[in-house]
Amino acid sequence: MKITPVRRAILAGACSLGAAGLHAQALSFDPSATFSGFGTVAYTQTDTHLGLYAAPGEAGGASTDGTLGVDSKLGLQVNGKLNAVFSGTVQAISERTGAGNFKPQIDWAFAKAQVTPELALRAGRMGAPMFAVSDFRNVGYANVWVRPPIDVYGQVAFSHFDGADATWQQSVGSTTLTAQVLYGHTDYDNNGTPIHVSRQVGFNATAEFDNGITLRIGRVQGKLTADSASLTHLVDVLAATPYAAVGEELSAQDKDASFTGIGLAYDHDDWLASAEYTKRKLSLYAASTTGWDATLGYRVGKFTPYAVVSQLRRDSTNVDDTIPANVPQLAPLRAGVEGLIASADIAQKTDALGLRWDAYKNLDVKVQVDHITPAAGARGLFNNVQPGFGAAVNVYTVALDFVF
Repeated sequence: MKITPVRRAILAGACSLGAAGLHAQALSFDPSATFSGFGTVAYTQTDTHLGLYAAPGEAGGASTDGTLGVDSKLGLQVNGKLNAVFSGTVQAISERTGAGNFKPQIDWAFAKAQVTPELALRAGRMGAPMFAVSDFRNVGYANVWVRPPIDVYGQVAFSHFDGADATWQQSVGSTTLTAQVLYGHTDYDNNGTPIHVSRQVGFNATAEFDNGITLRIGRVQGKLTADSASLTHLVDVLAATPYAAVGEELSAQDKDASFTGIGLAYDHDDWLASAEYTKRKLSLYAASTTGWDATLGYRVGKFTPYAVVSQLRRDSTNVDDTIPANVPQLAPLRAGVEGLIASADIAQKTDALGLRWDAYKNLDVKVQVDHITPAAGARGLFNNVQPGFGAAVNVYTVALDFVF
């Protein structure tokens, strides 16, 4: 089945109303509501017991003991329409969270005004537009992969923001241009640590051509705070020493954070291809990174074999550890700093092969094998790594995706 950008938007459940301006029709009432949903049931297993393979921000993960927790999820959505101008959307998702449970979370809850045929305004909780497939990253059926390439999508562990945005769309010949600006904040749990990203401002620009090519560029920046008692204690201890500057570099209190990405997608006839290049810049110990991915697939009837290559690189630790290594009294302090820096080294590269089978209407089955190689000395995007971890890891996944 061909998954065009338009079909992806529908599958993601984006509330789409007929374009209308603020005229007499805006004063009339024609209320209606629609209900939809999506889900994935996936079993994931690896060939190592020295680390847990997990989705971004997720607690736990898969090892030689397989689990249904990494990729399985259920999403339910209600789209409400007041009239041709005003509408609203609420979407709830149940998936394994950073706290380790499947408690349903509200991922979208926004009101929308289609002010003119070209301009739409929204306010509330909306999808965070960090990536090419941000609006439908949770909808497995809308994507060829089991999951978006983690070397890129693992750099940001949240998928929504609270605030407002404005979207302008215009057709120029056979090309559709879309521009979005936003402002807001996000609170989320990253593997047990509460994270707050405030004062977010961002933009996205997309061009969709009639030959199946889509180009996208975007950037979001804000201030990041992590509520970590152990990190705060280490920073406080360093503040009472000549190495207070090291503590300030480690600190995750109201620090600059930004994410920039460009993407290219091609979906025409039986061929599909995509590529993304992203940069995460932080001013704290969590490290600045670069991620990229490339996908190529070919449809053969109801089957789509595909291949993915990707890499996540650490650009900077953002910390200059000036604590002397040859002073025994400072050894515990230096070990604490170096351990924290090492824990943030998520560099890795991945080669993946997969097969999608569109078995029935609105239902697919996928199998995917990921060969992940952490960088030397890095933990990659694995949780709870043990001594001896570092060799390449194979991840095996079987998934069933559906929409209704």
